[in-house]
Amino acid sequence: MKFAKSERAELCDALDDRGPDAPTLCEGWNTHDLAAHLWVRETDPLGAPGIVARPLAGLTERRMAETKARWPYAELVDRIRRGPARLSVFAFPGVDEEANSVEFFVHHEDVRRAADGWTARDLGVEIEDWMWRRLKLMGRALFRRCPVGVILERSQREGAVDDPETVRAMPGGDIVTLVGLPSELMLYAYGRRDHCDVRRVGDPDALARLETADLAL
Repeated sequence: MKFAKSERAELCDALDDRGPDAPTLCEGWNTHDLAAHLWVRETDPLGAPGIVARPLAGLTERRMAETKARWPYAELVDRIRRGPARLSVFAFPGVDEEANSVEFFVHHEDVRRAADGWTARDLGVEIEDWMWRRLKLMGRALFRRCPVGVILERSQREGAVDDPETVRAMPGGDIVTLVGLPSELMLYAYGRRDHCDVRRVGDPDALARLETADLAL
């Protein structure tokens, strides 16, 4: 599977098409900000830690601002398109696919779905299966801040008669079941609740508590 490579290319195409001032689903970021984030994450060992360590977020923001000032938008996108720098950890064999597949997918949709009239893409069975396996591995971490129990249920193909596949992402007494394709469930888990095709099933109070929870990312 070379999903990270294809998503990188398509994300960069979308960034080029939309230009530097287009909105994204990342709160407070336009496409130029998102491009700077991608560059810092993959190439800047000083700025990248603040992406996951909130006390260092201010440093990451400064490095993103410096990145935006350093190169014109089109050149920055082209640098992202060419892949990680030779000495970046993301250039090590196998790291790109494992570390960037979800990252580029989510941010590609951040650009696509910020525009009116978006539709979900058909990613194919192989990619959806991969996403489902990743949700099985990451579910507890992604939903760790949820105040209710969460079950992920994979949408079945039309005509399927088997019981649907499920993952208990978070234990709890009050249970909410999220139903959708693995790719759409991944977008929900990454906080894109209002821009994903996921059906929510559960007690109204539990649903309200989940919808207002600060998810992992």
